[in-house]
Amino acid sequence: MTSVKEFRVAEPATADELGRGRFAFTDAYSVFDWGQMPDPIPKKGASLCTMGAFNFELLERESVPTHYRGVVDPAAMAAGADPEGAVGPLAEASAPPTEMAIELTQVPELPYEGPDAGYDYDAFHDAGGENYLVPLEVVFRNTVPIGSSLRARREPAEFDLPFDDWPDEPVDLPEPVVEFSTKYEEQDRYLSREEADEIAGHADVDALGDLARDVNRVVTDRGESAGFVHEDGKIECLYVDGEPRVADVVGTFDENRFSYDGQQVSKEVVRQWYKRNDPDWVDAVGEAKAAVADRDVADWREICESTPTTLPADVLDAISAMYTAGANAYTGTPWFDAPPVDEAVNAVRSL
Repeated sequence: MTSVKEFRVAEPATADELGRGRFAFTDAYSVFDWGQMPDPIPKKGASLCTMGAFNFELLERESVPTHYRGVVDPAAMAAGADPEGAVGPLAEASAPPTEMAIELTQVPELPYEGPDAGYDYDAFHDAGGENYLVPLEVVFRNTVPIGSSLRARREPAEFDLPFDDWPDEPVDLPEPVVEFSTKYEEQDRYLSREEADEIAGHADVDALGDLARDVNRVVTDRGESAGFVHEDGKIECLYVDGEPRVADVVGTFDENRFSYDGQQVSKEVVRQWYKRNDPDWVDAVGEAKAAVADRDVADWREICESTPTTLPADVLDAISAMYTAGANAYTGTPWFDAPPVDEAVNAVRSL
């Protein structure tokens, strides 16, 4: 299980063929790479599954290769049907789905050899052959919002922006920017193109970048038509038959950052709440991440000296409404009993 969704295998992948399986979306969430946080957010899992399926079907119409097979109909599941026999397109689902059917690839172990040697990507690729989940996240950015890690790593001049320092407001980029970061390391890090090329194995980083730009274009266009500004996001990819394909989930309020009428409509709302209301934990996370490089452990959580507080009930309700109202607006279908998106956005604006 990941921190927010369960992984169910119907038929495992082999060295020569993709397998079949499903994501089961839960109401759990994660911020600051902590893993599962104390409180579930009601209906979050269904909203993510619905938005993710909607986006995969948009990509399918644009001939963008993905691992998506459909969603599992909730009514059929409730009636005791075999989940693999209840897979179909989103429009045929009887209610907001929580399970998404996908093709599976091989996911080898990534050995950690200690602070000096680091991670053994050669062993990963020896095990994966030419059918594997690429151990990278491909990040795309259309804007640089408040809180973006790009502000700490790169200067405005690198993007031909007319100022020396990042202003205290979101910044639109002249062109989308694509970056690469690690996926399976305990502490994510951004990579140079050369580092990403080495870690990607058989997959070509230029092809991965092109795939990310295609996803960004489709999600940006759809978001704009529904009143959202698509600020940034990421994809994960599998590599099979000599080509990369979009994996995991795309275009949701967890994988991507959106805004509506100037207000963040994404997991960033929760991140910012913790920065304001539980700064000791946020600081402890930062200190643990910085300290782990000096110790013979990969997981910084082992040395973190604090744990996150719980979210108040009114905050949970507002964030739940943000997810469900946002999904309704983005898909153009009233899947959820939720307030209008304007009302939901105003509620999280005041948190």
